[in-house]
Amino acid sequence: MFPVLTTMVVAVAAFVAPLIVTLSAAQALTLLGIPDPGPMTTYGLPAVRAIADLCGALTIGSLLFAAFLTPPQRNGLLDVGGYRALRRAGICALAWAGSAALLVPLTLSDTTGQPVSTIWRPEQVWDAIAKVDVAGSWRITAIMALLLAIGCRLALRWGWTPLLFAWSVLCVIPIALTGHSSAGGAHDVATNSLILHLVGVTIWTGGLFAVLAHAVRGGAHTDLATRRFSIVATCAFVVVAISGVINAWVRVPLSDLLTTTYGQLVIAKTVALCVLGVIGFFQRRKAIPALNADPTDRAALIRFAGVEALIFAATIGLAVGLGRTPPPDLHTVPSPVEVEVGYNLAGPPTIGRYLFDWRFDLMYGTLSIVLAVLYLVGVRRLRKRGDAWPVGRTISWLCGCAVLLIATSSGVGRYAMAMFSAHMTQHMMLSMLAPPLFALGGPILLALRVLPAAGKNGAPGPREWIMAAVHNPVSRFMTQPVVAAVFFVSGFYALYLGGIFDKILGDHGAHLAMNLHFLVSGYLFYWVVLGIDPKPRQVQPMTKVGMVFGSLPFHAFFGVALMSMTTVMGGWFYRSLGLSWDRDLLGDQHTGGGIAWASGELPLVVVMLALLIQWSRSDSREAKRFDRAAARDHDAALAAHNAMFAELAKQDHQERR
Repeated sequence: MFPVLTTMVVAVAAFVAPLIVTLSAAQALTLLGIPDPGPMTTYGLPAVRAIADLCGALTIGSLLFAAFLTPPQRNGLLDVGGYRALRRAGICALAWAGSAALLVPLTLSDTTGQPVSTIWRPEQVWDAIAKVDVAGSWRITAIMALLLAIGCRLALRWGWTPLLFAWSVLCVIPIALTGHSSAGGAHDVATNSLILHLVGVTIWTGGLFAVLAHAVRGGAHTDLATRRFSIVATCAFVVVAISGVINAWVRVPLSDLLTTTYGQLVIAKTVALCVLGVIGFFQRRKAIPALNADPTDRAALIRFAGVEALIFAATIGLAVGLGRTPPPDLHTVPSPVEVEVGYNLAGPPTIGRYLFDWRFDLMYGTLSIVLAVLYLVGVRRLRKRGDAWPVGRTISWLCGCAVLLIATSSGVGRYAMAMFSAHMTQHMMLSMLAPPLFALGGPILLALRVLPAAGKNGAPGPREWIMAAVHNPVSRFMTQPVVAAVFFVSGFYALYLGGIFDKILGDHGAHLAMNLHFLVSGYLFYWVVLGIDPKPRQVQPMTKVGMVFGSLPFHAFFGVALMSMTTVMGGWFYRSLGLSWDRDLLGDQHTGGGIAWASGELPLVVVMLALLIQWSRSDSREAKRFDRAAARDHDAALAAHNAMFAELAKQDHQERR
């Protein structure tokens, strides 16, 4: 039954996409002034794109199922359901890679207006890829999906599936960074919303197919998988709905929703999303209670999920057609600054603009709010059952979230893309200020105290997943003092002094990756040095002090090196902005070096003081523990110690006689 349904879904997606394109393909070519590349490209490209998107969703959903929706065996190996899902993910990833590879010449044909048969030669394709961003993104996707297929083939243990799932989600990112959303005004908001939209849709769609395949085969733990996926689907629905509205708001004026093809397709997608939401609601009302009452009663789940899968296939085809449709002309000419960074700047930076000229970052701004809400929910649950949680940890965590929000969404984040000094301020906030506050918040310890344990015979849940993540080989390697310190410090030198920053400055995806690197490298370092959370290895206080003292000279030298440079990093990008009030690029770079030197040393000194305080408190707690033990056994350990020395003295006296 499931192979038949899968064939129907692929056929629906591959049919709807070209059908939608017939409404807008001619219009798109006319607007762009590109010759007609022929029917193979005009209708074959959207069909192959729909298949690629569907294969990507099936891959991600299958890995989601193997990693989190069904429990592994007690020895760590995947059970039958997880193993089937992993093998299905490998097959779908291979198909994903093949479809992405086919889309490279099809995209080049579509861009140049030449029939695909004339540009099929490998040497022509390879030379042209560097000139067409979308084709290059499909090449990256094909390579990443191929590596994913190999990984799925080699893995047998559950511990690899979360890593493979994370890699599969990353495979979606390259193509999300290209297309309509990556160009024009407000492209920062449009690109971020598209990333969230595509990730949400693929997880939702693929997870549904994975649960449906498991139910059709009568797999074990179907009730558990359905309950867990219901939570995932609800979160995905919210993400997809909000990100879709934001993306449409950026691209389509309200007046054009009903009068343009693009606007009508947006409305059609909205209707499809609402229908899917209604079906999901009834599935929660009918299928989940039926499975809870009788785990073998899968009829309602199969019925609702099958209909939902077909609607998802049509929606994917609709989305591909929407991507091939040119958005309406906004009748505005963006400025050079708006073209490069996505928005205009009011003028030179001032204290007031840094504090009050906000532009919310959909990625990291949303992350800061979600982290704060989840932490407060955990603290509330802990206190509701009568357990205490230190107020200082809560304040530290919330301050870290506030720093993350300010660094990415306030005037600092707004000017970070246009000025090196503002970028370095953001960098220091993300790597030197927010991470120690997060580490002192103890999020892992809080989660372990709040989340229920699975029990001896229970299916592993979030608590067990966290413990597995803390103690896996990757964590043990990354939390080695030398590795954590090198990872923390080397990023400064490789990024700025190694020439990487100069090459990637104008890329939005690289900007997101840089911020992620700052946060992760900083958190790993401070987790080892200051963190109160459980760690894969215990680090002695003297080693922690050595890590901090060893990092101080490298930070100081980095700041001095920036202040001593005579060439401008990223000068080509900053000059393209044409900011009349930012002519002295080298001076601004020296200012950034001063910020790196000053803000890099002060936090490490504060961390050193906090570490010494922790060390002192640890010694006090250890002394109190020994005192309590001595009071319980009347200094038995001390008496035994004294008796040992007395016996040694007695033996020494006898030997002298």
